[in-house]
Amino acid sequence: MSLVGRYLGMIKFEHTLFALPFALLALLVASGGSPDLRILVWVMVAMVGARSAAMAFNRLVDRHYDSLNPRTRERHLAAGRISVAGAWVFTTLAVLVFVLAASRLNHLCLILSPVALVTIFFYSYTKRFTAASPLFLGLSLSIAPVGAWIAVTGRIDPFPLWLAAGVLFWVAGFDTIYGCQDIEFDRRNGLHSLAARHGINSALWFSRLFHLLALVCFAVAFTRSAVLGPISQVGLAIMAGLLVWEQWLVRGGDLRQIDRAFFTINSWIGVVVLGWVACDLYLA
Repeated sequence: MSLVGRYLGMIKFEHTLFALPFALLALLVASGGSPDLRILVWVMVAMVGARSAAMAFNRLVDRHYDSLNPRTRERHLAAGRISVAGAWVFTTLAVLVFVLAASRLNHLCLILSPVALVTIFFYSYTKRFTAASPLFLGLSLSIAPVGAWIAVTGRIDPFPLWLAAGVLFWVAGFDTIYGCQDIEFDRRNGLHSLAARHGINSALWFSRLFHLLALVCFAVAFTRSAVLGPISQVGLAIMAGLLVWEQWLVRGGDLRQIDRAFFTINSWIGVVVLGWVACDLYLA
């Protein structure tokens, strides 16, 4: 594998699909369906920079645990395919890219960029002291739609906050499922998760609650928007169906299809909702 490939593998670049669609959704709604190309480009650069920095930092902070966990010991940093110094350089460069992008958007984006960085970096430590770490991961990803909205409008409004709340609970729901894989490892090593504290079945009920709250928040955001109509609601209905499918795949604590439940379905959700919102804006 090439050097670039190793670094992209370290940060799971393909998982950018989770947060990017909702940032683009906020950008589209904020601009009434006609985003400025310059803003669009810099929002995407900011997204990639922030997420790359967060993932690389997470790998650095967790490298000791990753090297002990059979599920994660082959991750590039834990396995020694990327040096610790190289990962720190990559993280620093990603931070600089994010701050540069924020500075090219507007003054408020630049002022709030350190807040965003502190939030996404703080998540990496939460599993050491709280079982609520999925909510902190959700909070980290929920910054994306708010940031995109600010990039267009220069202010914070109710719509991106409701959208961010939806992203927070959606991410918390699927991360809770994902965390069930490490229940025994977490218990042995003093790490906290909903599964380690309450058991897998209870953790899955938390996941269902989070997903229900996500749908409520998205519904509030869409129904209160001045520019979205009934076409967008179709996207939410499909999202609800996909979340039901996700929960069905892991029913009873059966984790054999967790890859489909975690990555495949959740990568579809953002794209589907974004697509229906775009149809609403351009066809209504």
